[in-house]
Amino acid sequence: MLKTMVGEKGPSGFEEPVAKTAQRLLEPYVDETYFDRLGSLVGVRRCGKPNARKVLLDAHLDEIGLMVTGIEEGFLRFTEIGGVDPRMLPDREVTVLTEEPLFGVIACLPPHVQTAKDHDKAMPMEELYIDVGLSQEEAERRIPIGTPITYRCGCFFMGDGRVCGKSMDDRACFTALLHCAELLKDEKLDVDLYIVGSSREEVNGAGAACAAFAIAPDACVAVDVTHGDSPDAPKEKTFQLGGGPVVGLGPNCVKRLSTALREAAKAQDIPIQLEVMTGHTGTNAWGVQIAREGVATAVLSVPLRYMHTPVEVLELDDVENTARLLAAFVKDYGKEGLA
Repeated sequence: MLKTMVGEKGPSGFEEPVAKTAQRLLEPYVDETYFDRLGSLVGVRRCGKPNARKVLLDAHLDEIGLMVTGIEEGFLRFTEIGGVDPRMLPDREVTVLTEEPLFGVIACLPPHVQTAKDHDKAMPMEELYIDVGLSQEEAERRIPIGTPITYRCGCFFMGDGRVCGKSMDDRACFTALLHCAELLKDEKLDVDLYIVGSSREEVNGAGAACAAFAIAPDACVAVDVTHGDSPDAPKEKTFQLGGGPVVGLGPNCVKRLSTALREAAKAQDIPIQLEVMTGHTGTNAWGVQIAREGVATAVLSVPLRYMHTPVEVLELDDVENTARLLAAFVKDYGKEGLA
């Protein structure tokens, strides 16, 4: 599932290819799937009980990317979609999402012709070009202004159950939702379960906010990534790969839901980590929380190294345990004091 999801292209606002793949993977586990007006995928599994409460599990389908702004001598000028770090760009392979996708590389100066000043600075995005191997005339004919671009890379396995690839943020978390739905397939539920693969999270979170407004859920768990540990990262701001999903604690995370996640983890012997989130969580929970008259929200995260790069790394056990924890949470929802 993860390899399939990561392999799809879908920067913010252009999620259709990945959304259609997500729909195909989700359909066996729900009663209905549909796309809303902003292109978010919604899957519904009804429990059949009158006036059942609604639980929404959200993970966004979009990825960061680039967009063509102009063409000079056959080379593409571009800007970002979402939070792209310009330091990651020189010499990267990219896919230009024309009707028939084109491959290209972000141009870079060889070290032999760089000046001393070039060695000591990161190139700003407005000084970079994409080489697609075309003349000016052919590039203008085949590549409209506004064409989206993604990193050209997929997904590969590393040692100790780890996986590397682009768009693990947040396709890994939607994969956890798929596996959660799979675990719940033969379970009786007391709630109507909505699984949303939302659009546009990397730019403004509009997809999840609009989906939540339409669904009007009683509770939502926003499933996203958080920063994984690495030797050069601050220990107080990162979380251990393989240490389990990370439960958010803070004003964007309703206490009874965070507590329920912690209790479900304990009952199922699932390792978890805790993240204090004192303000904006940087997740869809922020916009969902104020949909309609308000939605009780929780945040559950998968530790991820090298976020917003083409080489994001995570541990498969964390994805598996996120799915198990969500399944336990959904099964328990509706118990006295939680709903």
